[in-house]
Amino acid sequence: MLADDLASTALGIRLLDAGPGRAAAAMRITETMVNGHGIGHGGYVFLLADTAFACACNSHGPVTVAAGADITFVAAVHLGDDLVATATERTVYGRSGIYDVTVTRGDEVVAEFRGRSRTLR
Repeated sequence: MLADDLASTALGIRLLDAGPGRAAAAMRITETMVNGHGIGHGGYVFLLADTAFACACNSHGPVTVAAGADITFVAAVHLGDDLVATATERTVYGRSGIYDVTVTRGDEVVAEFRGRSRTLR
């Protein structure tokens, strides 16, 4: 799935680990990802978390999409930062699921993301 995701791969996002209900993805903040305040644009942090979420919720096989998601930014990211998003399945009920994604810079948490998934028929 990720190999066909040009939005994620064009940004250099790479899959570090994956298994049933889990995934980890990484990305470096580049010059084109920094906003007018000189910090990493939150949209890119969201996109990294969303990519890890997508890999985790599609790990079971059927095509699964986001039904919704939200993010809390805990710390600013900067040019050159290497980020890792680690997604974990919390629960699956019917065709729906809930996944938590923690985005880190080294040992520091920079964002927390919760995604809600829906498996297509």
